[in-house]
Amino acid sequence: MPAFAFDRRFLARTVGLLALLVLGGCASTQACETGLAASPQYEADGCRFRNPANPDAKPSQEGWRIWSRFFFGKKEGTVPVDAIPVRPLTQDRLAALPADANHIVRLGHSSHLLKLQGRYWLIDPVFGERVSPFSFMGPKRFHAPPLALTELPPIEGLILSHDHYDHLDVPTIEYLKDRVQRYFVPLGVGRRLVEMGVAPERITEFDWWQAATHAGVQLTATPSQHFSGRGLWDRDATLWSSWVLEVGGQRIYYSGDSGYFGGFAQIGARFGGFDIALMENGAYDAWWPSVHMTPEETVRAFGDLRGKTLYSVHNSTFDLAFHRWQAPLAELAALAQAKGIDLATPEIGEVLTVGAPRANRLWWEGLR
Repeated sequence: MPAFAFDRRFLARTVGLLALLVLGGCASTQACETGLAASPQYEADGCRFRNPANPDAKPSQEGWRIWSRFFFGKKEGTVPVDAIPVRPLTQDRLAALPADANHIVRLGHSSHLLKLQGRYWLIDPVFGERVSPFSFMGPKRFHAPPLALTELPPIEGLILSHDHYDHLDVPTIEYLKDRVQRYFVPLGVGRRLVEMGVAPERITEFDWWQAATHAGVQLTATPSQHFSGRGLWDRDATLWSSWVLEVGGQRIYYSGDSGYFGGFAQIGARFGGFDIALMENGAYDAWWPSVHMTPEETVRAFGDLRGKTLYSVHNSTFDLAFHRWQAPLAELAALAQAKGIDLATPEIGEVLTVGAPRANRLWWEGLR
């Protein structure tokens, strides 16, 4: 058998599995996990979580068609040719950031380091080389993180939106397991962390609308429209969520992954608006329209949330869809300009201080 034929068949099987893990999968066949059935989002008869009813949700293609397209479909411009600009971070630079303000540092994709009133937090940190169950296969980083895991300051809190590989990274969690004071996660995700070596007493699980206070930060898990799973048999076995952080008189919203739904307006009304909203903007496609937002939907959701500054996330680090890698940023920037929206598209490693004057650079322009 020619080596090419073997490699192609192996690649087909691997890519198919990856696509099922990221975009589809099957319902769980295991017994329902104790303690989850009390959640209004949980279906005990199917042992899985569900999205809120959304009559406007568009149907997705079947899983087998999606993964077949991932292998056989043609991609153009989904991976950058030129280097993505990265601003190196140092511990001295982080320490110099004023302790009486809230700072957000983009690490890549949806990963962020926050310095909130002098204490450090992480959101969906992914420092690994690939977002995949395999170390040798799957979407690979476009750029290195702006600082290494070993250079992170002591972390007060770590927030996860859901358990997909591009948000929950095994190498990152295994390194941080004893270096983070508290982990804040949606229902069911705590078990994932325990399997990665995190002590159970460090983990707090949340259902939607549940809140807690830690180190001066009020955290609330809020709804999103997505799904979960890390294998073929655990589809929707854990909950997904967006998050609200209230600290130092400011409100920060993080969408996690979500399709557009009425929950954005509900969140905006309940909290009365946000100083900044970190909004998903990337990996969208007409074949899976209800789990990620187009730039137009991102802008609509931002309006529902009553935000002041729209901060683009979920792009520029991994090849997870069929649009050109610059498309989410370019299309969002055009919409924001037309609608007079204060847009933040920071470079990797750039620091944004919430509420402070800033200039926004369209850094992707001119890059191939």
